Amino acid sequence: MYKALSLFSGIGGLCEGFKLSGYEITGAAELDKYAAQSYRANFPDVPLYEGDVSDFLDAGSESYQLHFDKYVHGNVDVIFGGPPCQGFSQIGPRDPFDPRNELYLQMCRIAEILGPKVIVIENVPNMILMKKGMFKDRVIESLKKIGYSNIALLKLCADEYGVPQSRHRVFFIAVKEGFISESAQSIFESVAESLKSEPVTVSEAISDLPKEVAADSGITLKYPSSEETMSRFMREMRLDCEGVLYKLNDKLEIHRSHANAIDLHNHHTKDVQERRLGIIKLLKPGLKADSLPKELWDNKRPEKWRRFHPDKPAHTLLAHMHRDLSEWVHPEHDRWITVREAMRLQGFHDGFVLKTSEWQQLKQVGNAVPPFLGRVPASAAKIILDIGYNKENSFEFKGQLQLV
Repeated sequence: MYKALSLFSGIGGLCEGFKLSGYEITGAAELDKYAAQSYRANFPDVPLYEGDVSDFLDAGSESYQLHFDKYVHGNVDVIFGGPPCQGFSQIGPRDPFDPRNELYLQMCRIAEILGPKVIVIENVPNMILMKKGMFKDRVIESLKKIGYSNIALLKLCADEYGVPQSRHRVFFIAVKEGFISESAQSIFESVAESLKSEPVTVSEAISDLPKEVAADSGITLKYPSSEETMSRFMREMRLDCEGVLYKLNDKLEIHRSHANAIDLHNHHTKDVQERRLGIIKLLKPGLKADSLPKELWDNKRPEKWRRFHPDKPAHTLLAHMHRDLSEWVHPEHDRWITVREAMRLQGFHDGFVLKTSEWQQLKQVGNAVPPFLGRVPASAAKIILDIGYNKENSFEFKGQLQLV
């Protein structure tokens, strides 16, 4: 089993993708204390460094050997992570001088120390577009500088990989010089094409969840009974079904770390004020604010109000859900989506439970990498490792997952 170290881990969406691809996660690092609580709850066996990544594995510090023994303990084959994207995000200020734009250099620093065969970096698409590709070029040059010149770069959309959400992300895969002679780009493209599946709709993802919601983030509900017409995606998510990727015992094992009984966690959402409820009732499935009466819409941003279409993948979930959920209205019920429904739309199974406040949970799930999307670069990296270590492999990667 190949070993991987996770940086900028968040709640662990990318870690889930690597686990689904058969890796052992030796350790993880995350600065945000709230995301760290959720990570520990769902990855109890993975040592988590909670702190600034610039202080992690600092070769000149007294803590270096302690960090190495606890979070690495041997050789790692892959280092992966998604440095914070707020400096690149289209909905943010897109500040080229935001210090978070340079955090990929911490991945390069740690790679120089540990010498993994592969580095995987995830970010938002605007990262490779901003300032005419300036940051993309900087990432590539930094990787080459430390000896990783065989580099692949792809933009992937989650709804092509079994995730019921249109969510674009870019991934760099960098291979240590001399490890393989094959093109990393060709391998990544081959794997990405092989893993594509038919789109999963919002209804196929969440329609088995109850209309009623919990009163607050500390309350659980009775687990909903299964339906005769359950989608394959629901079977992946539910705690009473065997999935193709999410095996029943694996889901239950994680759930039992939270509770003995099989309950529905995180099925809660923000209250809807009377004025906003009136607007929601006028909003038809799949439509935006520009479909509302003129007296209710300021004629500026149509995405201010938006209801999911039940028969299409969801539009992108964002971290600012924690401030305002008016862009994420349930396709059938007159309310916002719940935290659990948001997690389903990201592809986290029901045994995966978020901790801390509802405000923080919505932020955490909005920032996460969908596990099925993270599985794509993880699988490509695995084939690269197979080739480099002369293990049995195939460019015609057999791993397609149909979830409809």
